[in-house]
Formats: sequence, structure tokens, C-alpha cells
Amino acid sequence: MKILVAHNAYQHRGGEDVVVEAEIALLRRFGHEVEVFALHNDALNGMSRPAAAVAAIWSQQSAAQIHDLCDRFRPDVIHVHNTFPLISPSLYWAASKHDVPVVQTLHNFRLLCPQAIFLRDGKICEDCVGRLPWRAVTRKCYRGSAVQSAVITTMLATHRAIGTYRERVTRYIALNRFARDKYIEGGLPAERFRIKPNFVQAAQSPSWETRSGGLYVGRLSQEKGIGVLNAAMRSAREVTVEVIGGGPMEAPVREVFGERYLGVRTLDEIMARMGKARFLVLPSICYENSPRTIVEAFACGLPVIASRLGALADMVHDGVTGLLFNPADPADLARKMDWAAAHPEQMARMGCAARADYDAQYTPERNYEMLMDIYEDAISARYRESRAAQGRGSRIA
Repeated sequence: MKILVAHNAYQHRGGEDVVVEAEIALLRRFGHEVEVFALHNDALNGMSRPAAAVAAIWSQQSAAQIHDLCDRFRPDVIHVHNTFPLISPSLYWAASKHDVPVVQTLHNFRLLCPQAIFLRDGKICEDCVGRLPWRAVTRKCYRGSAVQSAVITTMLATHRAIGTYRERVTRYIALNRFARDKYIEGGLPAERFRIKPNFVQAAQSPSWETRSGGLYVGRLSQEKGIGVLNAAMRSAREVTVEVIGGGPMEAPVREVFGERYLGVRTLDEIMARMGKARFLVLPSICYENSPRTIVEAFACGLPVIASRLGALADMVHDGVTGLLFNPADPADLARKMDWAAAHPEQMARMGCAARADYDAQYTPERNYEMLMDIYEDAISARYRESRAAQGRGSRIA
């Protein structure tokens, strides 16, 4: 199978970029030809604001490049990850002209929420779900800018109106049930959805005998719940937690954690520390889509203490593969961390269950099987759509 992968990379490298690279490597490992159409947001630095706005809504350049790639590479399927802002939804229409099925992985909630994480003033906000997101403009939801929020809103309104999202994407990949259901609630067709989580490669079989303390891994920012963790640490009794990551809230993290703030570390170092910790803390106050950090933790046999919020409550089974606490509640988080510190045997059992969950759902091999099923389903669906369109054309003629 020949796969064309399209991705608009972010200026600050994140988990989505890592997922895309891992999937490309996985496909090549199993012998597929993979061509990559990649743009990077650094290119925005050389564009005028009007040009960038137009490109986000409809990029003629991206459409032309997809036409050329379809002619030259002749992909069996185009797998799209992120199109915002430089690739744009013009890609879907170019693919349709070549009769190539499109599979779109939804890594965030941008098609429903211009900010992409359903968070406003530190609280969950779903005001735009199933509606034209004009409120995002008046509230300056995207980067505090009415102009940039208006560009995204115009893009969404345009492509909803011409049927891009409903008709030009053959199959959507949601990373979990919560995300799928939220997108269907927002108006995308349920029959086009399939679920496939992210995956990681486990380095070795984990050990549970000598573990201690907790670990936080991620961006140090408001939506990730760093403020909640900082407050919880002030009331937790016997808990030590190490923090790995960087971001705008680094200063208060240094104040609370001192030498236990480790800064940014490599993935190998992170996985090594996951293999020694008793629990991972994931205190997000926004709708996470599918944190790769949870999958990494499960691969290391590390149970997760997470907010009972959105997809986190789908991925972490309370009392089985970790513990759930009330979102944005430092006191409840402190209680759960204290309990974890006081019950090593129960946490070890949860670690075993977490590893079993990884083996069942999140290995590269299992992910490859799911991805192939989705590609083949998309190819068959596109073939049926083409035959149906030809039949309608013959009757009209």
C-alpha cells in the first residue's frame, strides 16, 4: 500500500508531531511506501497576515502540490493529521478530484472549538459545539486575538457550508470514545468514525518492587493543571513528586518543587523515570484528547492519577489502572496521592493492570493492525462512492 501522509507541524514541537513521526516509521517498518507532505508553521514568519489568513481558509499552493503528488506518487490513501494553518482544507478537495480516499486523524478539537481544547477562563466551555463558533471571535479565544479567531471561524464556517468536513473526508480517526462522541455531537457524520489510539514502543518489561514517589511529565501551563498540582503538593502529607517539562509556569513550579523540578528531559530519560515512579500525575483542567504520556506510563507499568474529565476518564480505569480525582480539586488530588504513597501493594497491582492494558491496546503491532483496517475500509468506501457517483451520472446522461 502507498500512503501519502500530510501534516502541518507546529512551531513548538509537541506530542502530535511525535505521533505523526512514529506512525510514518511504523508504516515504513511494515514495508509500505510512504510519501510525506509536510509544512511547518515557521513559514508564517515570512508571510503577510492577509496571505496567512487566506492560506488558512483555502491554500491554492497546497492544493496544487497535492495534485502533483497524486499524479506522481499515486497513493492508495492520504492520511491527514493537521492542516491548520498552511495546508488548509483545500487538500481534501484536491484528493477528491483524484478519487483518493482521505483518512483524517483528529488530534484535537479544532473543528469544533477554535481554541481546540474547550477551555475558557480556566473552565470547560462547550458554547460552540454544534454551532457556528462566532463567540470565539468576540471572546478572542485563539491566542487572545479577535482577528486570528475570526480567521479560524471563517475557515470552519466556509468548509461546513460547502460540505468539506461531512463529504470530503472518507474516514475520521478519533483517539477514544469520548472524542468520537464529542465530534458527532458537533455535527460530523457518525458512520465515518473509527477509533484508534496512539501507541508507543515499550523498552522492557517493568519492575514493581522498588518504585517510589510520583511523576509529572508535560507542558507547564494552566490547561495542564499545574496550578492544581502545585496547590495539592502544599497539602499532601507524605508525597514526593518529580516534575519534567517546560512552559510559562516554570517559575511557580520551581518554587514548589525545588530540586525535584527536572526541566526538559529526553524520552529515554522520561521512560527510565517512569519505570521507577509509583504513579504518574495528570491533573489537566481541559479536554485532553489522548495524552501520549498515559500510554508511555502504561508501557512502563505505571498507574496514573488523572482528572476525572473527558478522555482521561476513558483511558484510566479508576481503581484498576490508576485513580481519578475531581477536576481542578487540589484537596482531592492530595488525598489520592497520599493514598497511593500509603498503599504500595495496591499501586503495584494497578501497575500490572496498566501494563496489561498497554499490551492489549497500545503496542505498535496492535496499532498497525487497526490502521490497516481503517485504510482498507476507507479505500472500499471511496470505491463504493465512486461507483455510485458514476451510476448517477449514467442515469442523468
